[in-house]
Amino acid sequence: MPDLIVIPARYGSQRLPGKPLIPIAGQTLLSRVVTVAREGARRAGNAAVVVATDDSRILDHARSLGCDAVLTDSAISSGSGRAWAAACDRAPEIVVNLQGDAPFVDPALIAALIAALRDSTGAVATPVVQLDWAALDAMRAHKQSSPFSGTTCVRDAAGRALWFSKTVLPAMRNEARLRETDALSPVFRHIGLYAYRFDALRAFEATPPTPYEQLEGLEQLRFLESGVEIRTVAVDPPRHAMSGIDTPADVAMAERLIAQFGEPERAWR
Repeated sequence: MPDLIVIPARYGSQRLPGKPLIPIAGQTLLSRVVTVAREGARRAGNAAVVVATDDSRILDHARSLGCDAVLTDSAISSGSGRAWAAACDRAPEIVVNLQGDAPFVDPALIAALIAALRDSTGAVATPVVQLDWAALDAMRAHKQSSPFSGTTCVRDAAGRALWFSKTVLPAMRNEARLRETDALSPVFRHIGLYAYRFDALRAFEATPPTPYEQLEGLEQLRFLESGVEIRTVAVDPPRHAMSGIDTPADVAMAERLIAQFGEPERAWR
C-alpha cells in the first residue's frame, strides 16, 4: 500500500468561503496545491495523492485536474479529520496532511517528512522555519490585519515541539540586543504540513478536541495535550514566504509574491 498525501479542501471556510476554487494568479488554489502534492509524491516514491472535500464543486474540480478525490462528511471540522476520513479505508503506513490552502509548500518537504517517518519510529513530523528579523517584522505586520494567519512554534534543542500558537512566540525581553548580536530571531514559523503514522492519526481522531486546541484553533495541539511527541524539522525559508491562504488579504499577498518571485515551480528545480 503506497503512502498517502491527502489534501483536505473544505468549501465552508468562515473567513474565505469556497477558497479552494478561488483563482490565484490564473490558477485555482486547489490546482496549485495538487501540483505541489504530485511533485512531492514523485520525489518520495510509492505515494499517492487524494483530495478530501466536503463539497461536490470541489470534488468535480479535483477530478477535472485528473486527481483522485473523495467526498467526506461536512461535519468534519479539522484537516486531520478529513485526512483520516480519506485514509481510513486504505490504511497506508504514513499519511501526509497537506493543507488545501498551502500553495507555496516545497514538494521536497513532503518527501523529507515521509522519509523521516520511514527511517524512524516517530509518530508525527512537521517542518518549521527559523525567521530572520526582516521575516519576523513582516509576520508581525501581516498579523495587524490578519491576526490568525501564521503560526509559530516553540521547540527544544532536539527538535521536539513544545508549543504552537497563533501568537508570535517566544516573547523577547531584550529584543533590541538580540537584533544586534544574532542574524536570526528565536522565532520559528510553522509550515502547515504534517506526516503521521496511520496509527497515530487513528488515535488522534479517537481523542476529543482539547482545550488549547479549541482556543488557538490549532489541531496539532491535541497531540501535545495528549502527550504525543511531534518532531519538528527545521528547513530553509521558502522563496515565497507566507503562511496559508485564509483571507482576501492573503490572496492579494500570494499574488504579489508570485508577481515578485515567479511561479513556485521555478524554485523546485
